[in-house]
Amino acid sequence: MMSKKASVISCIDPMSSLFKTLDPFLFCAYHVDHFPAGDNLMRAPRKGNGADFNPNAPYRMYHGDDVPGFPQHPHRGFETLTCTVSGLVDHSDSLGSAGRYGEGDLQWMTAGKGIVHGEMFPLLNTNKPNPAKLFQVWLNLSKKNKMVDPCYVMHWHEEIPKYISPDGKVTVTVWAGSFNGKQGLTPPPNSYGSNESSELGVWFFQILPGGTITIPSAAGGDAINRKVYFTEGEKITIDEQVIRVKSEVTVKASQSIEITNTDNTTAVELLILQGRPLKEPVAQQGPFVMNTNAEIQQAFMDYRRTQFGGWPWPEDAMIFPREKGRFSLQDGKEIVPPTVSTTIRSEL
Repeated sequence: MMSKKASVISCIDPMSSLFKTLDPFLFCAYHVDHFPAGDNLMRAPRKGNGADFNPNAPYRMYHGDDVPGFPQHPHRGFETLTCTVSGLVDHSDSLGSAGRYGEGDLQWMTAGKGIVHGEMFPLLNTNKPNPAKLFQVWLNLSKKNKMVDPCYVMHWHEEIPKYISPDGKVTVTVWAGSFNGKQGLTPPPNSYGSNESSELGVWFFQILPGGTITIPSAAGGDAINRKVYFTEGEKITIDEQVIRVKSEVTVKASQSIEITNTDNTTAVELLILQGRPLKEPVAQQGPFVMNTNAEIQQAFMDYRRTQFGGWPWPEDAMIFPREKGRFSLQDGKEIVPPTVSTTIRSEL
């Protein structure tokens, strides 16, 4: 007779900084950086070399020279979900949109037919470190939506639903989808996440010692892909099987699973990605994801010809003034988080 754990866990793999993902996901990067105090221009005290991704360093400059981050670069044919835990991100793009977000905020961007954007990590603190932790998830778009108009939405952490277990030992941040009665905020209109049949889930778990959480089965059963990424802590059990940190665990979505933090002293963190596969051909080259190689070549030609609308900002690596708080600029209108809005209203 097949054991319970064998029927629930399909495989366990070691984790790298770039997670191995399942359709409809294309890619997931886990950024953990112990940035030092910044100088008066929010810069790190060393320069990058144009592609600084050293996994053994305490922090990375990525493609930034003085400020860590990713200066302007194009995307077409998929979506990015930038899910922050700590630290701040300065966003700018070819639509003239911009923002500063972080500390639990989520930016969900549908690249569609093409957008250029930059993501920089300004080091605002000058007298203490600037730690940063975030996930960037690449979510595929269906063939019919690959050339939709680009769009993004900002989900402030004050509004993002969280499930907290009755004993307070488990907190689940619902960045996308629904979990235990908590429904994530509305995705962009042409997102795959806007399709209810996608059963999309992007859930971040923080579990204190001794905490236990049950992940319900998916309505679509084994037609749904589900994967657990154990990122921080020491060890957990998934249906009584011991899993060590830095493991990727593929589980069957047709069954519920119980995850327990069995360490007595250390909290754990893990990410679950879930979704119905698109089952469409994937052609990818760098920042473009289409269905055929011909469409990839067309993307490069279109970008060379149009620059996807051009770059309206004075710097390729845009950062905003230190005193600027969290904000989102869209269609010429600046939006601030609800706590800021409440403070402003109370002062008027």
